[in-house]
Amino acid sequence: MGNFQKLSLALVGFIIGGSLVACDDGRAGAQDAAKQLASAVAALDVGSVAFEGTDAAAANEKLKEVFQALDPVKPAVEAGELTLEKDTATVPLNYSWKVGSGEWKYTASAELKKSGDKWLTVWKPALLVPELADGEVVGVAAESPQRADILGAGDAKLVTYRPVVNVGIDKPKLASADPAASATQLAQLVGVDPAAYTQQVQAAGPEAFVTAITLRQDGRTITDEQIARIPGARSIAGLLPLAPTRTFARALLGTAAEANAEQIEKSGGALKAGDTTGTGGLQQQYDAQLRGTDGIQVFAEKAGLTAEERQALPNEGRRSLFQVEMKPGTPVKTTLDPRLQQLAEDVLADVGPASAIVALRPSSGAVLAAASGPGSNGYNTAMLGQYAPGSTFKMVDSLAMIRNGMTPDSKVECTPTLTVDGRTFKNAEGYPEDSLGSVTLRDAFAHSCNTAFIAARDSVSQAQLESAATSLGVAVEAPGLGADAFLGSVPGEAEGTEHAASMIGQGKVLLSPLAAAVMAGSVAKGSPVSPSLVLNPEAGSGSATPEASGSPTAAGTSPSLSSTAPAPAKAAEKPVTAAEAAALADMMRAVVTSGHAGFLASVPGEPVGAKTGTAEFGNENPPKTHAWIVAVHGDLAVAVFVEEGGLGATTSGPLLKDFLVAAG
Repeated sequence: MGNFQKLSLALVGFIIGGSLVACDDGRAGAQDAAKQLASAVAALDVGSVAFEGTDAAAANEKLKEVFQALDPVKPAVEAGELTLEKDTATVPLNYSWKVGSGEWKYTASAELKKSGDKWLTVWKPALLVPELADGEVVGVAAESPQRADILGAGDAKLVTYRPVVNVGIDKPKLASADPAASATQLAQLVGVDPAAYTQQVQAAGPEAFVTAITLRQDGRTITDEQIARIPGARSIAGLLPLAPTRTFARALLGTAAEANAEQIEKSGGALKAGDTTGTGGLQQQYDAQLRGTDGIQVFAEKAGLTAEERQALPNEGRRSLFQVEMKPGTPVKTTLDPRLQQLAEDVLADVGPASAIVALRPSSGAVLAAASGPGSNGYNTAMLGQYAPGSTFKMVDSLAMIRNGMTPDSKVECTPTLTVDGRTFKNAEGYPEDSLGSVTLRDAFAHSCNTAFIAARDSVSQAQLESAATSLGVAVEAPGLGADAFLGSVPGEAEGTEHAASMIGQGKVLLSPLAAAVMAGSVAKGSPVSPSLVLNPEAGSGSATPEASGSPTAAGTSPSLSSTAPAPAKAAEKPVTAAEAAALADMMRAVVTSGHAGFLASVPGEPVGAKTGTAEFGNENPPKTHAWIVAVHGDLAVAVFVEEGGLGATTSGPLLKDFLVAAG
């Protein structure tokens, strides 16, 4: 290439480059500065932003002061389309804040000026919030709705606000008294740990009221006079959402109290200090529905106003910027009958081991009572327990045998013992000798002959057992229940001794007391019962929070609990028919008229049908046993369970009779 050509190309390049520089009006630099500003404001840290005539650190302090009330929430901020006029640019900043349940969106305008080759931001409070003046800050006021009630049958108030007193040390009232001495005296009076409470009092600030205990106003035995004798101690009246008594359906309903730090942290911003939230049971599962939505107002006000100055100004000196209307919580409506629930708890009051009584209405599936006794230690044994049902499961066996052509009058062989693959099965201690030999299926059922039912294993497959169980509403989903529950598990495959054990409700067969009541209720109804407890589960989210206590593997369950139970079926493929149910009802009535449950013959009202059950568990010799009994009485189906209870007839039977007689 010649020198002339090289010179020509160089001139062309110089001209083109000069043209590009001349066309650059600074927009790219301004846009970069705007994006940097938006990113910095979104982080609530403009310490790295270059300002015109304002120190970045000072601007940063002002920004933090303006938005302090919204901490720890941060906005999403995006820079909009920039307008350029020579060395000045304006850019819209589009803000979006998550405030409670609402989204506060607005656009503020920022001004940029070019200084040399740099674009500087002009500091104005209005770039943070439109029309925000110097000296103004953003404030937030929240109003929480009253927590909604949990209702029972007929909209009876199971959980509602009831009077309480918060008993504690009011540190400003201590005067010269020793805080530790007062804290110790009060702790001893109300029955809390003196050392732990004293530490709380000493760690609290000088203006704090440190609660030792919250007592129900109704029936409290510690008087205001006793409290007042302790220097600095006092009681403050209040209201809390409470059940009728401290123990009433506690495992099922859960509790509600002021949210602790851990709950607030796990809530993802849904809870704040002072909020009431649910722990366990329906209170936690339906917490969002019961809590409702806070009313929130975001406003601008002059910083540093005193309470007196606020009161002297229109609207307390507040200029509204954004508002979310308060929405009250929605009551959770349940089918629980307060009288029957309390009755069930009273019947179980003196039972030492884990125990439960479940009562439901077969015609509708409504769960009327789901009581877990004091030995359950707060666990929902009634609905979540997983236990071998023992001979109550012979209702399932009998249905499978009926489907294979048998009737209650068909003959079966009841032998003293039966050996399967080297394992010997026998009847319960004290089995009547006159019921051995060739007996009717009805009689074998009434006296609960284990060997007769195990002998039927060759004609009743494990798959048929599973099918019969689902036909009676067991081991299927309960879409209308609205609460955590275990509805049973019956394996579809088993051989040898495991299949034999299934025939007497052992092995891998598991039921909850609720499932046992459903099984009995399906006989009374003549079709599968689908239990219902919460009537309006769709009124709120109905979803449990991460720490919900609905898992069947939660602490406090029985040693027989299995965490590997298969998932329940969607529904029964072959529902029990009215004719099949009538045959089962015939045999359940025989349990009362000629079998183990003769003590139920004197229960007033309609005839009672029942089935007892005893299931061995553990490795002790002799083994411990679960005691079961289920019964139907008119439009009532009941299951009674005691975890370590001897025989079903002798342990759970009297509890059932007490319940049925009192239930009326």
